[in-house]
Amino acid sequence: MVYLNVLNNHFSIIKKLTIITLVIGFASVSQAKENEQRPRARDIGLVVGTMKTGTYNAITDVEGVLVGHSTVIKEPNIHTGVTAIIPAAGNLYKNPIPAWIYAGNGYGKSVGISQLLEFGEIETPILLTCTLCVWSAADAMVDYLLEQPEEGQHTLNPIVGETNDSIVSDMWQHPIKPKHIREALQTAKSGIVQEGSVGAGTGTQTYHWKGGIGTSSRVLPNSLGGYTVGVLVQSNLLAGATLTMNGAPVGRELGKYAYKTELESDKRSEEKIRGGSIMIVVATDAPLDSRNLDRLARRAMMGLAKTGSVAENDSGDYVIAFSTSPLVRRARTSEKPWATESLLPSAMSPLFTAVVEATEEAIYNALFKATTVEGRGNTLKALPIKKTVEILKKYQVLNWDKTLPPGNK
Repeated sequence: MVYLNVLNNHFSIIKKLTIITLVIGFASVSQAKENEQRPRARDIGLVVGTMKTGTYNAITDVEGVLVGHSTVIKEPNIHTGVTAIIPAAGNLYKNPIPAWIYAGNGYGKSVGISQLLEFGEIETPILLTCTLCVWSAADAMVDYLLEQPEEGQHTLNPIVGETNDSIVSDMWQHPIKPKHIREALQTAKSGIVQEGSVGAGTGTQTYHWKGGIGTSSRVLPNSLGGYTVGVLVQSNLLAGATLTMNGAPVGRELGKYAYKTELESDKRSEEKIRGGSIMIVVATDAPLDSRNLDRLARRAMMGLAKTGSVAENDSGDYVIAFSTSPLVRRARTSEKPWATESLLPSAMSPLFTAVVEATEEAIYNALFKATTVEGRGNTLKALPIKKTVEILKKYQVLNWDKTLPPGNK
């Protein structure tokens, strides 16, 4: 009888685990399908700027750049993940690529900043994840990279950025495991990039709505070098700012704007406005040294500002910029001077335009593609598409590309 009771308990546990696994699986699949059904900014006519996009309008339009996700959902309280950006092919440790990181507001827990700023180089893929997951993510990526062929025992400087998804995800449970890092790295690919509530954007907020992963790109005309600039964001901006789209006051029209209670009644709001953050990753095939990548990264903040952000006190706003051009990629060590060919500062202005446009549109794509997520007793609602389109029409900010000469479209 005891044996039968144990056996029954065993099957009961298996049954419960199976149900939980199925629920998590269905939630993930359902969310992915919902992401696919929601439009990107250009699908509803929200065209940012004047420059052309690349084929996929994504960071992967920069040749050699790969993006992968691992989405971690364990109902009801875990909604998080990892997004991996592999900057270039080959061994990044032996042949690092020029890079820079700029802190628009440095309230964050990023890993690997000091060495990047010292050498102006990246020697690992870039990981984005949740705030208290950065150290476990860094450890797991180092272990994974040192297992690869032709790797010996040496130090690595992992680059890991984060945003706080704790509204709907219990980050204190350390939900990111080595298997999630491996999944993100091993599934990284070129082409279309999944956006919205996926990977590192699974539990994030943008202004007063659900945020997530967003991406966009710009291609300069041949007369300006023909270079490509791609941007990917992990958007988790503060609800203490006001959403603007192509200049239209979307947040105000939807009744969600900064300091609403204080402005309307001159009383302090009881609602706590928590810290936000955004990670912006900028890739380009333009041959840029670390100094000009610093300048390019700073301009991405202007694209961020155009969406309504003012880089609040407790918002961690970071930009990582890198160049994939073989003209500026160097060996890790050399006894002799290493020749590189990089653009002069006087050639940077078109690239500045490209990064501002792509950053702004990437944030809009994160908002449009993100789906409603519930967790920890809270709900982050998706941006209402129909009402938003009505507002954009009201302010006549849609389909601006139709007013451009044919060559610009």
